Amino acid sequence: MSRAKKWVQYFLSHRLVTMELINKIDEAHYDYKPTPTSMTAKQLATHMLFSFYNFANTAKHGDPALFRQKIEDPETNLAKLAETYTEKTKQLLESMSDDDFDRTLDLTAIFGTQMSAAQFLQLAMDHEIHHKGQLFVYVRGMGHTDLPLFVKRG
Repeated sequence: MSRAKKWVQYFLSHRLVTMELINKIDEAHYDYKPTPTSMTAKQLATHMLFSFYNFANTAKHGDPALFRQKIEDPETNLAKLAETYTEKTKQLLESMSDDDFDRTLDLTAIFGTQMSAAQFLQLAMDHEIHHKGQLFVYVRGMGHTDLPLFVKRG
């Protein structure tokens, strides 16, 4: 199995759960935040979706400037954004060659170090998992109790 295929499976094992959680957020709860200093539910969800896309875009093209790209999407429905950016991110990962994963990215201006694209994508997964845990707290705070397992297998 190619590295790209393995990465897509790994990504989707977590992203599909993120999408389930996002689908539980009604528009009336987009401004919900568990504490006064927290991001709103909408901010957290879009941060997750856009960040992983930027990680993958940077890894694919080897251009650190892409990581700081600000995404302005006119879509306001979180479930639709999740579908769109999951598919876009999946396509980027699928398009990577095995050599792309070994490419060294100069991320010293952003993270203070250089790393391979594979290591950079692992940071993206760590970021996704971290915020997915927060999203569980948000959705519980909205009153949802029927929640998915933290990862999808198979």
